[in-house]
Amino acid sequence: MSSHSPGRIRSAVAAAERRRGFVVDALRARLWPVPAVGVLAAILAGIVLPALDSRLDGHLPDYITEHLFGGGADAAREVLGAIATSLITVTSLTFSLTLVTMQLASSQYSPRLLRSFSSDRFVQRTLALFLATFAYALTVLRRVRSGGDGGVEFVPQISVTVAYLLAMGSVLGLVVFLGHLVRQIRIETMLDRVASDSIDNARHFLEPSGTIDRSVDTPVIPPLRTEIEAAASGYLVEVDEEGLLAAAIEADAVLWVHCRTGDPVVARTVVAYCWPADAPVLSSESIDRLHNAVSDALSYGAERTATQDIGYGLRQLTDVIVRALSPGINDPSTAIHGINSATVVLCDLVRYRLGPKIVHDHDGTARLYLARPDFPELLDLVCAQPRRYGAHDPAVLGGLLSMLNALSSVARDPMDRQAIGDQLARLERTSSSQDFDHAERDHLRRRARTVEQSLQDS
Repeated sequence: MSSHSPGRIRSAVAAAERRRGFVVDALRARLWPVPAVGVLAAILAGIVLPALDSRLDGHLPDYITEHLFGGGADAAREVLGAIATSLITVTSLTFSLTLVTMQLASSQYSPRLLRSFSSDRFVQRTLALFLATFAYALTVLRRVRSGGDGGVEFVPQISVTVAYLLAMGSVLGLVVFLGHLVRQIRIETMLDRVASDSIDNARHFLEPSGTIDRSVDTPVIPPLRTEIEAAASGYLVEVDEEGLLAAAIEADAVLWVHCRTGDPVVARTVVAYCWPADAPVLSSESIDRLHNAVSDALSYGAERTATQDIGYGLRQLTDVIVRALSPGINDPSTAIHGINSATVVLCDLVRYRLGPKIVHDHDGTARLYLARPDFPELLDLVCAQPRRYGAHDPAVLGGLLSMLNALSSVARDPMDRQAIGDQLARLERTSSSQDFDHAERDHLRRRARTVEQSLQDS
């Protein structure tokens, strides 16, 4: 088969698009790209606008020039120097406040929330505005000329006026930035953002539960299978389904990637299996192509991301809950807020098809098996640690019971409802083993009965 077959071409195109999307997502999670682009644009504007000033010097009508900068060269230098000096100070203050906020979020809530702060577009654009104004003022300053020693005085009126407008915009941006920072550091805002990102992620990468699908059972791996090892170490952050499907079809094979997105992977350990779909054995050439396809299709990173990781948002929320329940912080109200946010995410996830995913070719043959967490696993992720660390607080146990009650009213799949019942039984055992007074115990018992009734009625 030609190395330029349509399957390989589609796989290469899909891999290129996946890498581009991965790079874009990685850049969005860093503070420097947007400010760097702003500085480059400001330098370019600081070169172009004075040249435009020179061409239009003396040709602008009076009703325009009366609104432009009207001072001499010395006044222009003072204005531009004051703008540059003040903006670099403001930028330093902004960076300091951002870093303090990130440190507070890491120590108080969870280090996994830092990605949300660094990817905040408002913070990135504010820093870009400040740095761009500074760079622009310095670039224009070098074009101002005095009229001494026989030279011709040149004051770029338009450019200095633009610098003034950028400075006023930076002042306004600083005020809005401080308000934004105060809002972003509130735990309610952070939890709401994590929940919203998780819901958006599910909408993009999960199929609705009502879609027609064939069996999603874990495949029976034949004895004559070939192991495929990981090409690198790190967290599995992205899987190129189209590339894997095209490679499996081209090799007439079946692929099973048993590592899930978000799992830690060690290089040279097995991440996938392949075996022939129809033929007795796979040729060595087909096996090599499948190895290369899996290496190209699986992307690894130093940290988990929300790109395709369905459980990452719930992991972040659970970390906040557990941190709030630690003896050093002891903030059960924050823990209950986190449980409420996790409830919103789980109630949304029951609308989608979770668990292992099977991808078929055009003939309906199962070609690709992808491991994904199912609803019982995600529910246990949210319930297990808060139940353990919040066992002595009836309010936390009550929050978990409220979550199960909400889920019992929206979950329709029998396995999902059984998982809710299992978590209810574990909560009841935890509650009964605590030294609560009669009022607290009766209150928790009534809430548990409400969940049982909801499971029975639906």
